[in-house]
Amino acid sequence: MDLSPASAGLGLRRALLDGLRQAPAGAFDFLECAPDNWIGVGGALGEALAELSSRHPLTCHGLSLSLGGPEPLDEGFLERTRRFLERHRVPLYSEHLSYCSDDGQLYDLMPLPFTEEAVRHVAGRIARVQDVLGRRIAVENVSYYAAPWQAMDEADFVLAVLEEADCDLLLDVNNVYVNAVNHGYDARAFLARMPSARIASYHVAGHHDEAADLKIDTHGAEVRDDVWELLAEAYRLHGVRPTLLERDFNLPPLHELLEEVQRIRSLQAMAVGHGMPARAGAAHG
Repeated sequence: MDLSPASAGLGLRRALLDGLRQAPAGAFDFLECAPDNWIGVGGALGEALAELSSRHPLTCHGLSLSLGGPEPLDEGFLERTRRFLERHRVPLYSEHLSYCSDDGQLYDLMPLPFTEEAVRHVAGRIARVQDVLGRRIAVENVSYYAAPWQAMDEADFVLAVLEEADCDLLLDVNNVYVNAVNHGYDARAFLARMPSARIASYHVAGHHDEAADLKIDTHGAEVRDDVWELLAEAYRLHGVRPTLLERDFNLPPLHELLEEVQRIRSLQAMAVGHGMPARAGAAHG
């Protein structure tokens, strides 16, 4: 299914399945799932996913490809992912600009060194993923708390990977905010350096305020006002794109999540009303 640029979505979590299936028409514009958690799932859960994806556009955000990892890509898993994306007519597939495996899954998203060697390594793997999947993908800027090596800054690294791999960007606004606070850079300046033409979509999420200078990206709380303001700035700089609310745990009643989805819509409408373009996502299925 096609995805409208001015659309607001919600992460598909198993605990929300019943509520999402019963939600009134127009409560959200699309859903996003991690295919890693759904490939091969049958029975009642598989039927629920099939029903939802037949009624709503479904985007996918991968967790375990380990784009920057040292181990060979799991091409068998890539083939299964391709079939999943085709079966559910997924218009946008994204993964994390990080790694999560080394002789086994690490169950965390580990930061990459910001070096030319890492750019070449991860870009080559992204190019291979795109070849196997037969589509462009988007990569997400990730939150990180320690940097293994920085021969360039984060924005330069992201830009270099996008250019070398010729892929798109899923711009996670909460991650920009968290990293800016934790590493002492200007979040708006970072946003301004991102390439508008490559931005396929946005994410927003909540975080934990550990201290004034330490924010933890948890996806377990409501979106903070500073992040909403940064999303509005992203729309001003780059135009409106499909935008997803991520919430992974401490799930409130569905109506509270839908209120945040509606806040995304309000910011999108305000941006379009002020003349900001509503552009189709850069990535295509």
